[in-house]
This record gives sequence, structure tokens and C-alpha cells, in this order.
Amino acid sequence: MSMISPEERAFLTHGTRTGKLGFVAADGRPLVAPVWFVLEGTDDAPELVFNTGKETAKGRAVARDPRLVLCVDLERPPYGFVQVQGEATVSEDPDELLRTATAIAARYVGADRAEEFGRRNGVPGELVVRLRATKVVAELDMTG
Repeated sequence: MSMISPEERAFLTHGTRTGKLGFVAADGRPLVAPVWFVLEGTDDAPELVFNTGKETAKGRAVARDPRLVLCVDLERPPYGFVQVQGEATVSEDPDELLRTATAIAARYVGADRAEEFGRRNGVPGELVVRLRATKVVAELDMTG
């Protein structure tokens, strides 16, 4: 497991920054897709958590190879990024699906619509993906 600093945690959890998930397609092509996520776990055992459909490219990719990378960046000065490399686990547990879908929705669409989105996205056919960090690379101020 890789440690995550308090500054990196703050960067990852600030506002509604979208993660860019890197994975490998069945034919070996590298792909990147945006994901909404939340950060769970502790500083010494961080997990980036997102939901995706079991039959999506992301869902099929993690079933083939759990090694993923997720990069979160700041697209304005001072520019910065946190890249989390790791291995993913998946769950189809209905309670966990609903809980994570609701938590993710609260971050991105607000508390007033979190339950609505949680019920819509925390359904059978969806996966909870937990990316456990094995390496963290960060540059939080690229202009400084």
C-alpha cells in the first residue's frame, strides 16, 4: 500500500474534480474515461471508490486486469495533479452499491439530489470499484 499525504487527500477531495481512469481494453489499447469518485480509507490505506456498469468497458477491463490508474488534476493555476496507481476490487453487494452511489452523488450533484441519484445508480448490474493505492505520484503546484 502507498501512503497518501494530508495535502494529497485534500486535493483529491476538493470540490467536484473528476477522475480520469486509465485502463486497458480487451485488444490491448490504453483507454481513459472520466469517473466520479470518493476517497475512502485511511491515509496509509487509501481507496478511490467509483461505480460503473458491469458490462461497460471499465467494468469488463477491471474484471480482466485489476491494475488501474486514476489521475485527478487542477486545470487552472497553480495547476497540479494526483495520480493513484493500484489494484481494484469490485463488489455487487446491493447495500454497498446504494451507499457508494449516494455518497458519490452527494459530492457531484449535491446533498439535495444524492438519494435520487443513489437509487438510480446503485442497482443490479452496477459495480462498486475500490482502487487501492500502491503508488501515488503528485505535483500540487506546477507553477511554484
